[in-house]
Amino acid sequence: MTTSMMILIAGPYASGTNGDPARMQQNLERLEEAAWPLFRAGHVPMIGEWVALPVLSSAGASGPTDPLAEQVMYPTAERLLQRCDAVLRLPGESRGADQDVAIARSRNLPVYFSLDEVPGIAA
Repeated sequence: MTTSMMILIAGPYASGTNGDPARMQQNLERLEEAAWPLFRAGHVPMIGEWVALPVLSSAGASGPTDPLAEQVMYPTAERLLQRCDAVLRLPGESRGADQDVAIARSRNLPVYFSLDEVPGIAA
């Protein structure tokens, strides 16, 4: 039996989208593709945007390109990493995901670069 972990899924969200909401949604969906395999393996998947976007909305921001986003998006991931047990870093250029990896490493949390590396997933 694998010990259940809360795993932050980190990868591109806004990077490379030029603020295009449709492209950001595609990136979010790509991050979410990893959620089911993690859950099926007994873990709790977490994506920073699942928390940050409702926070932005409740603050009256127009979305992830609103100036307020800078005060919410990265700080949300940093706060989540105080509760998460590991990071799954998906491919793609992302300053925020790289920052998540750096924070995880500074806290001695495991960082996985593919689903197959996560305990309980590999056959």
